[in-house]
Amino acid sequence: MITLQQIQARLAESIKQSGMTQTAIAKNLGVSQQTISHYVKGNKLPALDTLANLCKLLDVEPAYILCLKDE
Repeated sequence: MITLQQIQARLAESIKQSGMTQTAIAKNLGVSQQTISHYVKGNKLPALDTLANLCKLLDVEPAYILCLKDE
C-alpha cells in the first residue's frame, strides 16, 4: 500500500535533486517559497494542479512521485 510519507519523500527528493532553488521553483509555480519548503519538509502536499505543474517543471513523471512507478 502506498503511503503519504512515501509520496512526500519522493516529492522532496525530486525538488532537492532538481538543482533549482526553492525560490525559483516557487516563482515558476506562482506559490511562495515557504510553500515549497513545506513540500520539502513533508509538512504539506501540493494541490493536484500544482503537483502536475511541479512535475512538468522538474521533468519528473507524476507516476514516480505517486509511487506508481519506480523510475
